[in-house]
Amino acid sequence: MHPATPDDLFQFLENLGIPTETANHGAVFTVEEARSERGNLPGGHSKSLFLRNKKGKMWLVVAKEDRPIDLKDLAGRLGAGRFSFGSPDRLMRTLGVIPGAVTPFAVLNDAEGAVQVVLDRGLMALDPLNFHPLDNTMTTSIASADLLKFLEATGHQPTIIDL
Repeated sequence: MHPATPDDLFQFLENLGIPTETANHGAVFTVEEARSERGNLPGGHSKSLFLRNKKGKMWLVVAKEDRPIDLKDLAGRLGAGRFSFGSPDRLMRTLGVIPGAVTPFAVLNDAEGAVQVVLDRGLMALDPLNFHPLDNTMTTSIASADLLKFLEATGHQPTIIDL
């Protein structure tokens, strides 16, 4: 099965009655590049980390872009043992995106529900939220309540914690 495209994502969101706005920009692979490309796009900006533990369990941690994340502490809080970053190959197989395009929207490709989504409570307090729509040459804005609606529709019940 081929990974979902941005158009597939937009259709899925539209079918759920979720309004979004999308801006095009140059490809970005880091938070710093995203800051320079997005201009004055309002709302919460994020970073998404694809993590796994030794047992192969996977997490997608979505936080405010400037939030420092202590992976050892977070793994302990989530009962994960020890985190490592998922490989680009595992990322593509599981979420259908490349490094630099990691986004909560990628769980659309996780039909098996193998990835546990963890959301930063501080990020979720912002509105709108901005994420890549499976492609790091675009940024899509969505209301935080609508992100939760999207995640639920994909079969992912997120854990919302203070990071």
